[in-house]
Amino acid sequence: MANRFQTLVFAALLATVPALSALAQVPVPAPNGPTPSAPAPDAQPPAPDTQPPAPDVKPPDEAEPKIGPNPEPKMVEPPANLPRPQTGDAKINIDKLFEALKIAPTEESAKYVENRIWALWLAAGGDTSNLLMSRVKTAMEKKELDVALKLLNAIIDLQPDYAEAWNRRATIYFNNKDYGSAIADIHEVLAREPRHFGALAGLGTIMQELGDDKAALEAYRRALALHPKLEKIPEIVKRLTEKVEGREI
Repeated sequence: MANRFQTLVFAALLATVPALSALAQVPVPAPNGPTPSAPAPDAQPPAPDTQPPAPDVKPPDEAEPKIGPNPEPKMVEPPANLPRPQTGDAKINIDKLFEALKIAPTEESAKYVENRIWALWLAAGGDTSNLLMSRVKTAMEKKELDVALKLLNAIIDLQPDYAEAWNRRATIYFNNKDYGSAIADIHEVLAREPRHFGALAGLGTIMQELGDDKAALEAYRRALALHPKLEKIPEIVKRLTEKVEGREI
C-alpha cells in the first residue's frame, strides 16, 4: 500500500511540471501485486531440448574485465544526452523535480527526473555559457583537460554564479589529482546550489580517495538525502557505514 501511495504522489508532483506529463502516467501497482496467469488446460509442455548446450567460451577480446576491490573512483557527471530544458519558471520546476526525486518509486523514474534536473542546471548559464560548456564537453571527451580548464576559467569569470561551471572545473581538478582545488570548487557549487547531489557525491569520492571515510560517508549521505536512488551511492554508503561505524545496515 505504501508503494502504491508513493507512486500516486510521485505522479501528481510530475503532473505539475511542464513537459513531464508522459512520466506522470506511471502505472499504479495493485495492492496485492499482479496475479500470474495460469496455463491453459490443454497446453502441452515444450519438447525437451535434445541438443547439448554450447560451451560458454568467450573470445579473448570479449573477456570480462578484471575489476579489483577498489576500482578507480570517478566524479559524478551529467549524462551525455540530456533533454531540452523545460519551459516556465525554472525555480518552480526544479523545486517540484526535487520533491519528485525523493519519492521516485523506481530507479528508472528517478533517473528520468535526475536528467531533467541536470538539464536545468546546465541551461542556467544562458546562451553564451552554454556554447562554451559544449566546447568544454568536447575538450574533456578528447582528454584535452588544459583546453577545458581554460574555457571553464573564462565561463566562471564571465558568470561566477553559474554553479555547473564550478562543478565541471572541480571534475577536471579531480582528474588532475588536484584535490584541494576540486574541494574548493565543490564548496563554490554548494554555495550556489546546496541541493547539487552530483557535487556532494563528488566530495564523497574525493574524501574517500584521501582516506577520510568518515567525511566521505557524511557527504554521500547528504547526496542520498536529496537523491535516494543515486547510482552506486547506496551501496557505497552501506559499505562505508559498516567500515566506519562497525555495523550492518
